[in-house]
Amino acid sequence: MQIQGFEVGPFAVNTYLLWDAQTKQAAIVDPSFGSEGILSHINKEGLTLAYIINTHGHVDHVCGDGYFKANAGAPGTRPLLLIHEADVPLLQRMPEYARHYGFSVADPPQPDGFLRDGDIIPIGDLAVRVYHTPGHSPGGVCFHVGEALFSGDSLMAGSIGRTDIPGGSTPELIASIRAKLLALPDATVVYTGHGPQTTIADERAYNPFLIG
Repeated sequence: MQIQGFEVGPFAVNTYLLWDAQTKQAAIVDPSFGSEGILSHINKEGLTLAYIINTHGHVDHVCGDGYFKANAGAPGTRPLLLIHEADVPLLQRMPEYARHYGFSVADPPQPDGFLRDGDIIPIGDLAVRVYHTPGHSPGGVCFHVGEALFSGDSLMAGSIGRTDIPGGSTPELIASIRAKLLALPDATVVYTGHGPQTTIADERAYNPFLIG
C-alpha cells in the first residue's frame, strides 16, 4: 500500500492518493481546489485511477471531482465517484458554495455509487472499509485500510471538525468518533483533512474534545 498526501488550494486541504503497489490501481481522496497537478503524479507512477472518494460533501473537499472524473482512469473508462448519499445535496450545490468563497466551478458530476457504513471499496488487493461518522456533515465518512485512517474533517490532530454549520452536531460527531474511530488500534495513522497527521493513540490520550 502506498499513500501520498498533497496540501492544496486556499483552504489547505489534504488531498490523498492511495494505491496498491502490486496492481497500480488507485483512489484519490477529496480532490480540492488546485489538485489538478496530482494527475501528473498519477501518470508518473503508472497508476490507474479507479475511484474518486469523498469523505464529505463540503466544497473544499469535492471541487476537484469533475476534473479527475473527466481526465483520469483506464483507457475507455472513467474513475467511479463515491460519496455518502446524505451529502449529495452538498455536492450538488457545490457551484453555489464556491461562489460564496469567490470561486467559479463547473457543475459536479453525478455520483456513481453511494457509500454506506461497513462498505468495502476494493482498490487492487486493498480492502478499504467505510465508517459513517456524521456530525461535521450528515454524510461524513472515514476510510480505514491497514494501519491508515483517512478521517476527512471528522477527526484532526487535537481537534474535531466544525459543527457550527448546517447539518453539524457536536454530540453526534463525538459519538461517531468514540464508537468507530477510537475503537481502531493505537498505531493507526490518521490522515486528516486539514493539518498534520496524527495517531489514534495520541487522539485518545490528548484530544481535548475526546478526553473524559
